[in-house]
Amino acid sequence: MPASSIRVLVAEDHPDFRRYLISRMQNRAGFHVVCEVADGSEAVQKAQTLRPDLVLLDIGMPGLNGIEAAKKIRSLSPNSKILFISENHASDIVEEALCTGALGYVVKSDAASDLFPAVEAILQGKEFVSNRVAVDLVNCRTHKPTV
Repeated sequence: MPASSIRVLVAEDHPDFRRYLISRMQNRAGFHVVCEVADGSEAVQKAQTLRPDLVLLDIGMPGLNGIEAAKKIRSLSPNSKILFISENHASDIVEEALCTGALGYVVKSDAASDLFPAVEAILQGKEFVSNRVAVDLVNCRTHKPTV
């Protein structure tokens, strides 16, 4: 996917961190933030309407949590790549998030170093998980949702 065409939806309920993500994406050549939302239900609606190339998705959001939102986004906008960005690094949560069909998981406190390596990996169809997270992806690989 050429860098010049990467359209990004940012779904994050904390305004300061949402601004941080938007700033990082807009300051990187070839990325365009097409929408920002603060709750999971709105993320699903906007993903269906806008069909972004990349969705940066928090887990703990009002309305609909990020894991449930990701499941819906995968069915409504199957070509959108999903990267979870959350401070939660419990392996069961990470595994559940990745089993939605998302390709990446970045711990918020590691975003400064992990955001763009994760984005580049998932845009190439590869998985990326922050080093801080230990998770066994075997179950996800054998039970990934089909869309």
